[in-house]
Amino acid sequence: DAFGKIDGAFTLEVLKISAIPSDITALGAEGIKNIWHNVKLRGRGYSRANEIVSYAEKSVGLTDGTDAGREAVKWYAEQLGYGDEAENWGLVGLLHDIDFEKYPEEHCIKAPELLAEIGASDELIHAVCSHGFEITVDIKPEHEMEKVLFAADELTGLIGAAALMRPSKSVSDMELKSLKKKFKDKKFAAGCSRDIIAKGAEMLGWDLDKLLDMTLCAMRDKENEIAENFSKLKGETE
Repeated sequence: DAFGKIDGAFTLEVLKISAIPSDITALGAEGIKNIWHNVKLRGRGYSRANEIVSYAEKSVGLTDGTDAGREAVKWYAEQLGYGDEAENWGLVGLLHDIDFEKYPEEHCIKAPELLAEIGASDELIHAVCSHGFEITVDIKPEHEMEKVLFAADELTGLIGAAALMRPSKSVSDMELKSLKKKFKDKKFAAGCSRDIIAKGAEMLGWDLDKLLDMTLCAMRDKENEIAENFSKLKGETE
């Protein structure tokens, strides 16, 4: 992974602008260097720009399930009065499953090591790992963003699965009552823990209906962005 070979500040600036492989390949090495130039980053990372593009080209087409989480978390930032922090919230949403593909049995346990390699701050590491609270780690969500991520992570998966069952294959016409039926049906999308979703609502001080409704609104409002990113991934592998 070329990202692991450069200073963390370089990595994080690229991810803020271009989070998925197809966006990085579209930027190209010069585009990446321009990002670094604009934020006044200098140093040995510049020599890695071509490696990052090459790695991204090989990664295009990988299922990017983190994208729905990223967009939902950014939506929440805007709705809850943290609009100026939306990109940082989105970065946490993007990176929250950083260790899952390689280390599914050590999810949120290996994350600190991987995040340290890209120079992530202690705050970012805490935020990412806290969504595994009482599942694989004892890192409790403290900030409102961490509580949102904990609550919405499983729920975005449930909503996505429910959307695929609809004739429209979309959340645009999904109503809260329909989602509540899917939530109550424990056999549907059984991997999405209802207990974790309910605990997340409790952490936020919300009733379950509010969490379901807001996350459904988040995915509805951000559906075009999510679909566009998935379309890029799919189109470049066909």
